[in-house]
Amino acid sequence: MNIFMRFPEGKKKALTLSYDDGVEQDIRLIGIMQKNGLKGTFNLNSGLYAPEGTVYPEGTIHRRMTKQQVMEAYTDSGMEVAVHGLTHPFLEQLPANLCLNDVAKDRENLEEQFGTMIRGMAYPFGTYSDEVVECLKCAGIVYSRTVISTGDFRIPTDWLRLTATCHHNDPKLMELARKFVEEDTNRASWLFYLWGHSYEFEAKDNWDVIEKFAEYTGGKEDIWYATNIEVYEYVEAYRKLVYSMDGHKVFNPTAYVLYFEKDGEVHCVNPGESIQI
Repeated sequence: MNIFMRFPEGKKKALTLSYDDGVEQDIRLIGIMQKNGLKGTFNLNSGLYAPEGTVYPEGTIHRRMTKQQVMEAYTDSGMEVAVHGLTHPFLEQLPANLCLNDVAKDRENLEEQFGTMIRGMAYPFGTYSDEVVECLKCAGIVYSRTVISTGDFRIPTDWLRLTATCHHNDPKLMELARKFVEEDTNRASWLFYLWGHSYEFEAKDNWDVIEKFAEYTGGKEDIWYATNIEVYEYVEAYRKLVYSMDGHKVFNPTAYVLYFEKDGEVHCVNPGESIQI
């Protein structure tokens, strides 16, 4: 007997992006993503917004947005907003109470600003420790992205030490994209997780990198395009499915419509439903 998780509508592949700092270049990136049907998460430092009316000197690359610009950029964009630390500190260098405060205050600010519940995060500088992870748990954070790239499409198991497939400047980006799009997976489902900072496209004058990636990977019927939190919630819901001892009955105790493949046949189980397979 073989049983494999499948994403919504029975899809075997999912794609998500994660970008940090809340900079002006995010506006252009969001436009590229929307054009190609991609979705992702933008990790913000609510304590570092630029003052309203800020005019940056010519040549400034890292241009943080004002609070008003942030609202205009992400509200109703289809993207997730997540925590990146109130002041973008090295969290592992802070006493535990200050670490917790920095994360919790950023979450509180963003929830008030956007009128939604926020439970995701990316580590500032990509650094963390076991103590930081415990602080995140206390702050109600359920996932946090590192800067570790795996070069593969594994489904996360340790969400608070979340790895990515690659950074957008990885020389193997399009090689990985071609494998992801063109090859079939008859076993475990695949997740392509791309991360970076949108100001890097301006710094390197290589917006074509993300434009080509988005055009190539977007608009595919067999790929689920999701934000980070959507991926987390679906995968964790799937892991709560309850199977009878002989594997012929499945109960879904969650609020999600869930899909799995058993011995080559895709099954769908609705919230609160038990099915025979």
